[in-house]
Amino acid sequence: MNADELRALQAPLKKQYRERPESALVTLHAEGRVGGNITCKIETRKACVEAGLHPATGGDGASACSADMLLEALVGCAGVTLRAVATALNIPLRGATIRAEGELDFRGTLAISKGVPVGFKQIRLHFDLDSDGSEEQVATLLRLTERYCVVYQTLSHPPSISVLHRSISQ
Repeated sequence: MNADELRALQAPLKKQYRERPESALVTLHAEGRVGGNITCKIETRKACVEAGLHPATGGDGASACSADMLLEALVGCAGVTLRAVATALNIPLRGATIRAEGELDFRGTLAISKGVPVGFKQIRLHFDLDSDGSEEQVATLLRLTERYCVVYQTLSHPPSISVLHRSISQ
């Protein structure tokens, strides 16, 4: 896809969102069902993913780890955003490899130490770019990728999260 094709694809959406801003607000959904062996089956748009315990918490490694999935979502979003920005600005990009890594101290997850937080301490996002773009173009590409990557921005500026529940009798 080139810049003109991307603009043509997005032009009607941008027009609609300018004229009717409320139409730009979309609620995304995810749903999972608790399974056996301490798993949760998540239906994605493309496949069913079974998340389970990470081996560091007693899992056998056969199921996807939710923390890995978080990093994978970051990499996927950053990669798509990077390509879209490069395309829109005609910044030459032959290819790129995006990696995310972060450390978890599983003592928090396993309630071994109350002083150890649950979750990633830090996440690092790496870009290896194959580009003939100037330093300024590459800097713009990375700056705009950070700015427009939904997952990056969500992790950088966490939204409020509410937990709701209901009991269902069968």
